Amino acid sequence: MLSRLSQTLVPTIGRLTVTVDAVHTGATAPGGTGAQGAVVPPGSILAANHTSLADPAIVLAALRRLGVRPVVMAAAGLWRIPLLGRALAREGHIPVHRHDRRAAQALDLAAAALEEGRPVLIYAEGGLPLRKDAAEAAPVTFRSGLARLAERTGAPVVPVGQAGARRVTSGNAAKQLAGLVTAPVRRPDLHVHVGAPLTLTGDRAVRTAQAYGAVTDAWRTAAAHLGEPAALAA
Repeated sequence: MLSRLSQTLVPTIGRLTVTVDAVHTGATAPGGTGAQGAVVPPGSILAANHTSLADPAIVLAALRRLGVRPVVMAAAGLWRIPLLGRALAREGHIPVHRHDRRAAQALDLAAAALEEGRPVLIYAEGGLPLRKDAAEAAPVTFRSGLARLAERTGAPVVPVGQAGARRVTSGNAAKQLAGLVTAPVRRPDLHVHVGAPLTLTGDRAVRTAQAYGAVTDAWRTAAAHLGEPAALAA
């Protein structure tokens, strides 16, 4: 339901394009308007950069174009929103209780989903940036949960980079509301790039660094498609 809803709503707030790495068995769709045939192995960890309240919907819409409907790991507070919370619970998405003894349960649930062959979408930064501008910037340091999940399950990691979500919502609450209200008129360009699957190796710190580098590369590719200067940063 969330994937279908995202696929319906996202085109009303912006112009979404999707690309995949050439090593996948698909290429960018004609005209650069989408992607077809991307390989996301069953039971993969999808790791995306997090820049805006809008980007989960954008990433879900992009993944749905590729035929991928992941289990999402998200802040537990969303489950307290009556209608949304029931939908999240019904579809098996995973609440993450930050700074709480229940935090470990999220990794247990994610490992179970991966073992069932379901892809799991994780935001390894653990939160949104504090910046108030709408510019692109590289992901912040990853937390250890992604590496721990990959180490525990042996699941491949598929890096997902998105750019443009901050053009929809960013800044303080008033600016975010204004951005969301005006987005259907402005229809900013949005881009999601899906990188090649990789298997993390080494100790936890090395695995975290490998995942961070792959997601940063995917983000840089997405930002370059939008002509963002940040994509040129080393």
